[in-house]
Amino acid sequence: MYIIVKNNFQIRTTCFEGFKSMKAALVSTKLHHLYRNLIWRSFSTKFAMANSKFEYVRNFETDDRCLPNTWIVVRVDGRGFHKFSEKHEFAKPNDKRSLDLMGKAAGRVMTEFKEICLAYGQSDEFSFVFKRDMDLHKRRASKLMTSVASIFTSAFVFHWPQFFDIPLKYPPSFDGRVVLYPSTQNLRDYLSWRQADCHINNLYNTAFWTLVLKGNLTNAEAEKRLCGTFANDKNEILFSEFGINYNNEPQLFRKGTVLVRDKKKKSEEELEGRLTKDILALNEDIIGDAFWNNHKILD
Repeated sequence: MYIIVKNNFQIRTTCFEGFKSMKAALVSTKLHHLYRNLIWRSFSTKFAMANSKFEYVRNFETDDRCLPNTWIVVRVDGRGFHKFSEKHEFAKPNDKRSLDLMGKAAGRVMTEFKEICLAYGQSDEFSFVFKRDMDLHKRRASKLMTSVASIFTSAFVFHWPQFFDIPLKYPPSFDGRVVLYPSTQNLRDYLSWRQADCHINNLYNTAFWTLVLKGNLTNAEAEKRLCGTFANDKNEILFSEFGINYNNEPQLFRKGTVLVRDKKKKSEEELEGRLTKDILALNEDIIGDAFWNNHKILD
C-alpha cells in the first residue's frame, strides 16, 4: 500500500495483492495520523479557497473598539416616546407604571451582562455603566450598543402586560449611544448631569401639568406662564396656588432610579420590592458623596 499526495489535498490509497488488508497497512500509528491530518487539510484548504474570493469585503469593517481602561456608558433613549406615551395614555406628569417597567427592562439587561456595575434611569432613558477593565465583545462599541438596546427593548415589550392593562398599540423602540469616560470623576459628573436633568425636567413638568389639570389652563397658556421662570418660581406656584410641596413628591420622580448589585444574602422580607435577588433599585441622590461611600461601586 502506498499514499499519493496530489496538490496537497487529494489523497489516494492503493492496495497491492501482497497486503492482506487495509487494516494491516494502517497498523502503524504514524501512518494513521498522517492519513488523518492530510484528510483534514484537504477539507480545510478547499473551504478556505472557496471563500477567499469574497473575504476582501471584511476590509470595509471599521475597528470600533473602545479605548482600554475607560468607563464605557451605553445609554438607551426612547425613540418618539412622546407620541408613544400619548397613544398609550400615560399619566401626567409621571406614569409610575412606565418608570417601573423601564426599571424592569434595565434589570433584565444587568442580568444578561454581569460586566455592568451600575445603571441609572429617568423618564424614557437608561444609562448602563460597564466596568472599565471588561473585555466583553472585545470592547466593540457597535456590539455593546446594539446588544444593550435590543435586550432592553425586547424586555420592555415582554414585561408590558405586568404593568399596563391596555395592550400595546404599536411596538416601542429605543436608540442607543456609547460614550467613554477616562476618569471616575468624569463618570460621576455624567451621572450627576443625568440626575440634575431629571430634577429640572420633572419640576417643570409637575408645574406645567398642575396648571393644566388643576388650574384649567391650556397647554399654550401654561407654557407662557412658566416661560422665563426659575426653580424657586415654579416651587412658589405649586405651593401658593395648589398647596403642593415639591419636596414631598416621590423620590422616584425627582431622583430617578439607580440599579446596583447587592451580593449580600437577604431574607425573604428584605428581598421584597427588589428587581432580582442581586439587583437593587434605589431612588437616591447620586450627586453627593454619601451614595458612593456607601456602595463602593466605582472603587
